[in-house]
Amino acid sequence: MREEFLHYVWKFRKWKGVLLYTTAGEEVNVLSTGRYNRNSGPDFFNAQLRIGGQLWVGNVEVHLKSSDWYAHRHQTDEAYDNVILHVVWKDDIPVFYPNNTPIPVVVLEGVVPAVLYAKYSKLQIADYHFIRCEREISTVASPLVDGFVNQLYFERLYRKSKRIGERLSQLQSDWEAVFFESLMNSFGLSVNGDAFRSIASSVRFSVIRKVQQNRLELEALLFGQAGLLRIEGVRDSHEKELVDEYLYLKRKFGLHSEHVIAARFHRLRPLNFPTLRLSQLADLYHRRKSFFTDVMRAETLSELYDIFNGEASVYWDTHYVFGKRSRFLKKRISQRFIHLLLLNTVLPVKYCYHYHQGEEGVKSVVAIARQIKAETNSVISAYVALGIKPDNAAESQGLLRLYHFYCEPGKCLDCTVGRQLMSVREQLNTK
Repeated sequence: MREEFLHYVWKFRKWKGVLLYTTAGEEVNVLSTGRYNRNSGPDFFNAQLRIGGQLWVGNVEVHLKSSDWYAHRHQTDEAYDNVILHVVWKDDIPVFYPNNTPIPVVVLEGVVPAVLYAKYSKLQIADYHFIRCEREISTVASPLVDGFVNQLYFERLYRKSKRIGERLSQLQSDWEAVFFESLMNSFGLSVNGDAFRSIASSVRFSVIRKVQQNRLELEALLFGQAGLLRIEGVRDSHEKELVDEYLYLKRKFGLHSEHVIAARFHRLRPLNFPTLRLSQLADLYHRRKSFFTDVMRAETLSELYDIFNGEASVYWDTHYVFGKRSRFLKKRISQRFIHLLLLNTVLPVKYCYHYHQGEEGVKSVVAIARQIKAETNSVISAYVALGIKPDNAAESQGLLRLYHFYCEPGKCLDCTVGRQLMSVREQLNTK
C-alpha cells in the first residue's frame, strides 16, 4: 500500500456509511477534511472535526503506520504541533504532542471497503503496455475525459508560466531577456535546448538590442558564442567575415563563453542543425526591432504566422555547415516548427506577461492553441489507439500533461479518470 491511497480515502471520505472513532473510543464527525497539501508540512490544512463532541479546527496528518510520525521526525518540526488528528492504516505505537498528551488517532483499516483497495491495487500492478488503465479507460464517459484533458492544458500552461515568472525575477523583470532565453531554448529543441539557452545566458540582452539592426553582427555574435566559428583555419570567406565581426564584438562587449554548452549536430535532421536555427532566430530579431512587443500584441494565429515567417540568411541557401556546399534550398521556418515555438514558448510567455500586467490574456492564448493542429508523437498516437483523439494542440498538450505527470508516475488517484475507475458506489449499493 502507498500513502497516496490513504490521502485519497481521507480527501474523498471513502469510509461513507461507517462511523469513525479514535483509538480512545471517541466518535469523529468530519465536517471538513481540510485542504490537501502537496508541499512540506501536514497533509491536510484547516480541517474541521468534532472529536468526542468537541469542535476542533486544525491540520490532519496521514501515515501508513503511526510510527511513521517518528520515522519522518515530525516530533521535531513545529509545523506539526497543531495536528488535530493522526489518520493511519495501522496503529503500531502511540504518538504524543510536545506536552506528552496523546494525539488522537483514527485507524482506517477495517473501515475502508475492501473492493476499493482491490481496485486501487489492480490499477497499480496492472500488466500494461502504455498506461495502467488502458483496458478500462474506454468505459469512462467521453465528456469526463475531454473535460479533464482541457483542464490539464491550463495546468500545463500555468506550470510553464510559473517557471517563466521565476526567471523574470532573476533577470530584474526584463521581459525581453526572458523571452529571448525561452525562445532560444525552443529553437534548440530537445537536443540543443540547453546549449541554446546557455548561449542566451552568456550574453546580456542589452547587447542583442544593440546589434540586432545589423544581421551579420547578430549572426556573428550567436555563432561565436556557440563556438561554431573556427577562429583559426576558417573554412570559407563567409566564415572569415563572421569571425572578424565576432572578434570585434567580443572585445567591444567583453564577451566570454566559458559556461556555454556545446551545440550538437549528431542525430539531427539537417534542417534542425544549430547553424540554421541560429540564423533563423537572428532573422526574426533583425526584421522586427520591436519583436517582443509585436508577439505580445498578436491576438490571432495568422498574426503570429506572419511574425515568425523567417528564414536563414542567403549563405545557408547552399549550406548546412560551414565550408561544405549543398544543393540550393531556402531554409525557411516551417509552419510545424512555428507551432512548436508557439506551444513551448510564445503562448506560456504571453499568458505570464498578460497576467503580470493585470490584463486578460488567457482567452486569446487558449483560442490560439485551439487553432493549432494536434501534435503527433508516440504518446499522442498511443492515446489515439485507445480512442482518445485530440482535436487541437490545446488537447494534445493536455494529453502530454496527463501522461508525464499522472499516467507515467502512476498517480491514478490524482487523475479524474483514475478516480472514476476507482468509484465503488455501485458495488456498495449492491451489498
